[in-house]
Amino acid sequence: MLEEYRQAVEDATARVARLTAQLEAIVGTWSLAPQVLALQCLRGVSLVVASTVMAEIGPLRRFDHPKELMAYIGVVPSEDSSGARVRRGPITKTGNGHVRRMLIEASWAYRYPARRSYHLRRREVAQSDHVKAIAWRAQLRLCGRYQRLAARGKVKQQVVTAVARELIAFMWEIDRATVAAA
Repeated sequence: MLEEYRQAVEDATARVARLTAQLEAIVGTWSLAPQVLALQCLRGVSLVVASTVMAEIGPLRRFDHPKELMAYIGVVPSEDSSGARVRRGPITKTGNGHVRRMLIEASWAYRYPARRSYHLRRREVAQSDHVKAIAWRAQLRLCGRYQRLAARGKVKQQVVTAVARELIAFMWEIDRATVAAA
């Protein structure tokens, strides 16, 4: 039975590698390829996350402000207000659930201290200094935000959701910077 499980894991790992290679080949011919490559400068944002966000939403610059993008994805708190009373609730979960799930998964990478790993340095080689600066600023802010919220005793899922909300804002900024540089 153990051998069956081991074989299932190996098969799934091989399938993931095969599909990722196909995705990499397809992204190279895509009109949004520069944005996908630039988004990978962010920690936790791999080829799969970047291409999913760009494929599901399209150009992020179509939103005038990052808050519009956050609301579109559904990572903003809901509100119940009447008169002077304002109550904030859980996130709205409107919009694209697939993108929201990808952002949440990517945000878990910010629970560790900020640093430029080997893989991250490799992904940002061909990018402009401006995009690299945005990505580093994002990493410093999001790692710090995770630590501050966790230290206040917030539930980890809520902390990661807050980090995901800010992560999409940094993605919006990188998308605009990539288009401006082109």
